[in-house]
Amino acid sequence: MNSKLSVIIIAKNEEQKLPRCLESVAFADEVIVLDGGSTDRTVEVAQAGGSRVEVFATWNGFGPQKNRVLAMATGDWVLSLDADEEVTPALAAEIRETLRQPVFDCYAIPRLSEFCGRFLRHSGWYPDYVARLFEKGTASFSEDLVHERLVTRGPVGRLKQSLIHRGYRGASDTLQKIDRYSTAWAEQALAAGRRAGFAAAPLHGLTAFMKTYIFRLGFLDGAAGLAVAVSSAEVAYYKYFKLWLARRTGTKQP
Repeated sequence: MNSKLSVIIIAKNEEQKLPRCLESVAFADEVIVLDGGSTDRTVEVAQAGGSRVEVFATWNGFGPQKNRVLAMATGDWVLSLDADEEVTPALAAEIRETLRQPVFDCYAIPRLSEFCGRFLRHSGWYPDYVARLFEKGTASFSEDLVHERLVTRGPVGRLKQSLIHRGYRGASDTLQKIDRYSTAWAEQALAAGRRAGFAAAPLHGLTAFMKTYIFRLGFLDGAAGLAVAVSSAEVAYYKYFKLWLARRTGTKQP
């Protein structure tokens, strides 16, 4: 069975990370990049990489944006990627082999993540199975603003080869993501009517640190593991701090 594969990618200001992502999926039949209103050269980079590029600048969350680009795919199967992810040659070969005789409608892929130059094998980061390869029409993304998930209708298979994730390249990149993700979470929680006292912020921060560094063996990742644990604590702290602050001040934007 020769199934047509569409790769879908959402991006915003990803001119530096996008080229490696696009190069890694050259084996696909179709690559669609949905730009979220970039102010850098993301659109030009995507076009130069041979992708079909669409622009939808009104950002209303990761889930809605991914469903938007999913609707544009014309392939029998879809592989959803973020701009900071790469398909290894071994994973590409496994995907091609899997699509010849698929057993499941959807497959999860183990993701190997890099943090400031080091790939982490502990800290709860590996194997980080993410459902990304699926038959068109059998799944869609949740409407969450952040930490969206693929909603499937049946059992999910697992591939063996890893997807590379280069999400945290330095201190500035890490701090920007902490701010962006914690804000999106707080906005979503606020809209859902959640409440949190100030004590929730340090409590969740401490819990996140202990879970990452101790219970998920982050200490085995050395200095990078400690940095990840601290970053996890910061994300947790600011999520609940922003929610508490928004409730206290009566603002809609945390």
